[in-house]
Amino acid sequence: MKTFYNHLHAQHQGKVEMFRGALVPCFEVPARADHVLAELKRRQLGTAVNPQSFDDSALTSIHSPRYLNFLATAWDQWVALDAANADKDILPSVWPTRTFRTDIEPENFSAKVGLYSYDAGSPFTSGTWVAARAGAHCALSAAQALLDGDRASFALSRPPGHHAGADFFGGYCFLNNAAIAAQHLRDAGMKKVAVLDVDYHHGNGTQAIFYDRPDVFFASIHGDPRTEYPFYLGHADEKGQGAGLGANLNLPLPRGTNYATWAQALDTSLAAIDKFGAEALVVSLGMDTFEGDPISGFTLKSDDYLRVGERLARVGLPTVFIFEGGYAVEEVGINAVNVLEAFA
Repeated sequence: MKTFYNHLHAQHQGKVEMFRGALVPCFEVPARADHVLAELKRRQLGTAVNPQSFDDSALTSIHSPRYLNFLATAWDQWVALDAANADKDILPSVWPTRTFRTDIEPENFSAKVGLYSYDAGSPFTSGTWVAARAGAHCALSAAQALLDGDRASFALSRPPGHHAGADFFGGYCFLNNAAIAAQHLRDAGMKKVAVLDVDYHHGNGTQAIFYDRPDVFFASIHGDPRTEYPFYLGHADEKGQGAGLGANLNLPLPRGTNYATWAQALDTSLAAIDKFGAEALVVSLGMDTFEGDPISGFTLKSDDYLRVGERLARVGLPTVFIFEGGYAVEEVGINAVNVLEAFA
């Protein structure tokens, strides 16, 4: 299995985030990806390779041009306001909500940041765009590997992506790597693709991107949004709309869920994907279902991830794994590679 590794990921390194009303050190740190890479090398699982380069038109198939332009220019705009801003991260502080207009981009920079975000937990740094863009290339390269005949591939990058929507960032995510990979498979001729999100937090961005489409099935197993981030999406009654009705499956579970219950939800998801007739599978591989994760609430153990990998392998589909969350930093490498090794 090839691992497409983002050598630029550490250029995105936030100083603080807003968490439960307080500024705290960031949970999403470069060491997350470093531990996964080290564990892959320790077990000699496949090869780590550089991603291919892709034209940015591959990004506009998922994200709006206005939003992409903001991501590419935000840091320069920030520093142009005050040279001292070069030592500070960008954190949004104001947002448009119900009845506010979003069709007009404000000239005020703080308002502009709020237009393109939905939380104050995702610091934008000097290297965010470089790291996120390189991560999208990892996702595209991993998808291309399937098209070139590989059974599976792994995009190892950060920042993660599944919370990013067509025109907004949040939840540590700026470009939606899973959606970008799925769209690349569709553009290459696959008629139906499935995205399975196993991160503890609902993949709200991925759902929103594909919600009215019948060609990409989205399934997510996650913490109940009545109590768990991102809170406002991920309920079981969200089944898609328009042409996409029936192509969206949410399986929210309560805090404290163990592997046995979680695995039943996985079987339900995979049965729905099989019925959908997907030709390939994109897995948003979040490892924050682990019992020791500091910001999550399931109780999966490291050995459970071996069984996850085995179950995914039995599906028999070409599979792209996209690294998402997982904030128990010391264990995230073991847990992620357990899935990949068992799958392989």
